[in-house]
Amino acid sequence: MSVSVNSRRTRLRSALAVVLTALVLLPAAGLFLRVLQENSKQRDNTQLELDGVEYLSAMSSLITALAESQSSSLQGVATEPASVTAAVSRVQGVDERYGDDLGTKTRWADLKDKIAKLPKVTGTSEAIIQKHIEAADLTLALYDTVRENSTLNRDPESDIWFLQQAAAFDMPTAVTAVSRMADRASMTAGAKTKAQQQTLITLLGYQSQKVQESTDTLTDNLQAAAADTSSDTLSGNLVSNLDSFRRGIEAANRGAPIGAKPNASTLVTAQSTLQTALSALSGVVLKEISSLLEDRMDSLTYKRIEAFGLFGVAIALIVVGAFWTRTRGREAQNSLNIGEPTRDVSVQSAGNNGNQGGNPYGGGNPYDSAPPYGETPNYGGGRERSGALR
Repeated sequence: MSVSVNSRRTRLRSALAVVLTALVLLPAAGLFLRVLQENSKQRDNTQLELDGVEYLSAMSSLITALAESQSSSLQGVATEPASVTAAVSRVQGVDERYGDDLGTKTRWADLKDKIAKLPKVTGTSEAIIQKHIEAADLTLALYDTVRENSTLNRDPESDIWFLQQAAAFDMPTAVTAVSRMADRASMTAGAKTKAQQQTLITLLGYQSQKVQESTDTLTDNLQAAAADTSSDTLSGNLVSNLDSFRRGIEAANRGAPIGAKPNASTLVTAQSTLQTALSALSGVVLKEISSLLEDRMDSLTYKRIEAFGLFGVAIALIVVGAFWTRTRGREAQNSLNIGEPTRDVSVQSAGNNGNQGGNPYGGGNPYDSAPPYGETPNYGGGRERSGALR
């Protein structure tokens, strides 16, 4: 059996190429999978935040519609305002699309049931406003649920965090407080006893203080967002709308000075102005949040494509390298085969009676060597030739 040294070298090179390819490809594939997994996680989280922003956009119209419903109910209007019907329909739509992911199904169903019962509430003004306060508190709680489950309130970017705090906490809190302040002022004007009037003035003062606190916090958050943002449009869009909102708050505070008799007509006008300003400001803030999140999503998509591209290049380079190594190995083998003889190590079979193994004078016996020079072999055991014949 013959074993070629060059063949051994070729097989060794092939095995080494396979091992090196695996050592390079496996870590590259592991790194790619980790990058892809992290990228997918960030994309899913960003999409969840975008869903939350859309839900909050629908909620902003609901909070102002409930304020309108409260005022009209206290004035004896039993029909649900058209703004409430439209706002409920809008929130219902976003809840059907995103309620499962945002975990709002149960809370929204409870709130919707409360809102549906509001036109049927009868009794004293205090009983009517208490039912509306319950519905408004559930609405504020729904805001918190959306912020929490969409992870908007845990966003790593400071500008987005400040904007969501302003849009989903400060603004709805301020509008709800202004609505209660205005309606408490109307109730104070119609109080029949001094004790009732004093109680209502105390409640009015509490709501007035809450309005001022919410407005101050709102202003600080929007200023912080504008000071630390990558958006080119945020600062300019916020200025005018924030000024309108603050003017509405200031008008409401003038209509309900702390410890003094309120001016109901001033408060009603301020409430209307404030609701309009809130709608504009909320729209601007939520649009800016959405734009920032979409930019992040585009960046993540680019990184995803980049990762696929780099991984593809890595595989291509490995394949080319392996092919080149194999080709060079074959060329080297062919060069050796042509330039020098192949070294063979042969083992001859013993007891062979034929003319094999390169010995023409014996069978397979190494001792059957050729006769010395000048001597004639004796074939068949015959007699030696005589001297005369020689």
